[in-house]
Amino acid sequence: MASHVGGVQAEAARHPHRAVSGWLVFAAVMLLFAGLMGLGQGISAIRNDQVFLVTRNYVFSFDLTGWGWVHAILGAVAVIAGLALFTGAMWARVTGVVLAGLSLIANFLWLPYYPVWAVALLVVDALVIWALCAGPGMSERTAEPPRGAQTTDPHVTGR
Repeated sequence: MASHVGGVQAEAARHPHRAVSGWLVFAAVMLLFAGLMGLGQGISAIRNDQVFLVTRNYVFSFDLTGWGWVHAILGAVAVIAGLALFTGAMWARVTGVVLAGLSLIANFLWLPYYPVWAVALLVVDALVIWALCAGPGMSERTAEPPRGAQTTDPHVTGR
């Protein structure tokens, strides 16, 4: 098995069932970022309802304080899931996709209150989902070449 110098990749090397790639680290950082932004958004909606614009004729009209709690809880859980993504565990990837999907829905419904912020979070959530789904596949999780594969690297030995 190939070894890597570094904390996150060395952790994945010790646990072959876990795969940490550049996409997974990107998704973890973006999920942490989205979670912190959502947490801040939720706290400001809970604390002071006059910060956001409240429209009268919108299909999805909800109480702003209630929306604040939704965003605060989603943000806090997203921060925890973002930290768990650094382990490379599959459950963390699945949880990240689910949380980013829920955050996408919540931010879409948040559009009338703070449109620019909501669009920015929609983009971040979409990037998280894409990065988690584009992460390493089963063949990239092991350092061994597939059976019957020829390699020109003298350091890689067949087993």
